Amino acid sequence: MSADGTVRKMSIMAALRTSFGVLCIAVVAMWVIEILDSVVLDNWAQRHGIHPREINGIDGIAWAPFLHSDMGHLVSNTGPLLALGGLVSVRGFRYWGGVTLASAVIGGGLTWWLGGSGNHIGASGVVYGYFGALIAAAIKERRPRAMAAAFVPIFIYNTMLVGLVPQPFISWEGHLFGMIGGAIAALVMAEPRKPKLDTSVDPGPVYSWEVDQPWLTGEAEGIWAKPSDAGAEPRNTAIEPRDTGA
Repeated sequence: MSADGTVRKMSIMAALRTSFGVLCIAVVAMWVIEILDSVVLDNWAQRHGIHPREINGIDGIAWAPFLHSDMGHLVSNTGPLLALGGLVSVRGFRYWGGVTLASAVIGGGLTWWLGGSGNHIGASGVVYGYFGALIAAAIKERRPRAMAAAFVPIFIYNTMLVGLVPQPFISWEGHLFGMIGGAIAALVMAEPRKPKLDTSVDPGPVYSWEVDQPWLTGEAEGIWAKPSDAGAEPRNTAIEPRDTGA
């Protein structure tokens, strides 16, 4: 293999080890599973999602994000999964992994505990987890980077909020609990705000014409005093009457 080919291969391998690379691998795995399940397994795999309050359905917490009802279901999840997941992955592998795991485990666990009866499947719970993480990070951190990332779900994927409304044949509980899980992870891993720097500046010496107008200086609040004036006796400005003797 040539040197260029070796470098290209190493670059690809390095990219696949990043958080976004792992996300892309997961999406490819979802497509492979859906194709095999539809063509070979006669939709056997998709039956193993989350079945609320059933012991046999608790393992669906792990499988549900990789299972979809049909190609249309998977297509609708692929775009926002890559877009929102990509924004979360910019902050590093640990952050992306924490948000993803919390969305799947907390969201899936609450769905199993509190969700409606049925078979809950799909990566939408993780998608909503990314949505919640981006919004929660912007609110908690108030940093330009976090707030800019939040514009994407707010202005492009705001229609996802419809998925939180109770409706038939939609796992709105999985959406809601996935969003809660992602938001919790973002709040726990939020970057602490930097303390504000003291930008106060000494206003300079206090002139005699300012003494009677303390609101022009810091003296009204006891902030500054001119050292050179300390202990100085006030000047007598009273007008003495003249002796006009008769």
